[in-house]
Amino acid sequence: MTTICAIATPAGLGATAMIRISGPEAFSIAGKLFSTESGFNGLEPNRAKFASIYDNVDGKYSLLDQVVVTKFAAPHSFTGEDVVEISCHGSVYIQQRIIELLIKNGCRMAAPGEFTQRAFLNGKLDLPQAEAIADLIEAQSETAHHAAMKQLQGELSDKMAVLREELLQMASLLELELDFSEEEVEFADRTALLNLLAHIKDEVNRLLQSYKWGTMLKNGIPVAIVGEPNVGKSTLLNAILQRERAIVSDIPGTTRDTIEDTFVLNGTLFRFIDTAGIRESGDTIEQLGIERTLDTIRRAAVILWITDARKNDHEIELELSKTTNSIDLDDKKIILIRNKSDLVSKPSECNQEAICISAKKGENIDLVLNEIDSFVNENNIRDITLLTSERHQALLNGILASIERTENGLRQQMPTDLVAEDVRMALHDLGELTGTVSSDDILNNIFGKFCIGK
Repeated sequence: MTTICAIATPAGLGATAMIRISGPEAFSIAGKLFSTESGFNGLEPNRAKFASIYDNVDGKYSLLDQVVVTKFAAPHSFTGEDVVEISCHGSVYIQQRIIELLIKNGCRMAAPGEFTQRAFLNGKLDLPQAEAIADLIEAQSETAHHAAMKQLQGELSDKMAVLREELLQMASLLELELDFSEEEVEFADRTALLNLLAHIKDEVNRLLQSYKWGTMLKNGIPVAIVGEPNVGKSTLLNAILQRERAIVSDIPGTTRDTIEDTFVLNGTLFRFIDTAGIRESGDTIEQLGIERTLDTIRRAAVILWITDARKNDHEIELELSKTTNSIDLDDKKIILIRNKSDLVSKPSECNQEAICISAKKGENIDLVLNEIDSFVNENNIRDITLLTSERHQALLNGILASIERTENGLRQQMPTDLVAEDVRMALHDLGELTGTVSSDDILNNIFGKFCIGK
């Protein structure tokens, strides 16, 4: 195993930067950057020391930087190998020069994600935990951070371990039958096996259903702002973001394409999408915008349906029915908002079933935000185990397919060897998910998406 090095902090200027070295020769290579008087060789693991790095140019030594250096001895380190971390000043020149000196003395540059990959290969993390590190780095909100931390702490891995034990129990009974196939002995009660499969299937389905929530947390829960032209959709977006993000005009049809921006609300990232006003139009460009609006409604989790507060209930019902008849809204939270309440002569004219606001004056925007935030609690997003990886989703779909084939095989009294093969396939896919079964191509694809230095 070679010794690798990389800058572990973001590129560019900063007060400090950190350079990480990992591998069997980490201590000896790093030691060549320090003088004997620095005391690096005698530095105990898990202790930091202030020391000077000297540069050797044409046989002349000169002070390059004063740094803080820390040793971590295998196996008690992130990678499970000997690790040295050097915290230097943030000068780009200093960072590059230290890396050059390390490579000159025997290191090689780390590949993207190679430190985390070595942690996985050395048994410090399983694959879902390693992947959670990338989610943790990319987390843009408290809720996304919470989900990544739960996976890093092994919540998903624990569920996979339970599924594996249950599948192994089933596989063992079926394999035992195969060993005594000539005696035609049935060791596994078929009803009990079907009940166990039903339990496994329910758990896999729950995890698969959580994937949409997991991807929403990473990218922002999509909130579509929808309504007829000139009802104040763009004004509401600007009021929520508290800045002029969308052009506001009294001319109907100003917004002809979707406008997106994100907003963190009580620790959760929401992605607001201002859409073109829905109406019948002969304008080709505007019609394209309306089609995009309908597509946005289909993909949204929350819909802010904006109407004019001066309309009566019958007019609003007609307005909604024009769109809802062609779109399934069962899994979406619809928040009806009656805007321009400042133009309503009597408060009673504003329907109590809707949130009455004045986006222009910023009135009752907090009520809209509270209703949007309730979406998170209504779906228990913060409490459930979430899938956030497309790879996990694909493998769990494969496991589900194998389980369904096993169910059909047991019900149709198919030969035990065929049923057992489907269970083996489920166990194989589960092994790929957790990393107990993996190939270099799979690992390189996963860790290649990490940043260098992690």
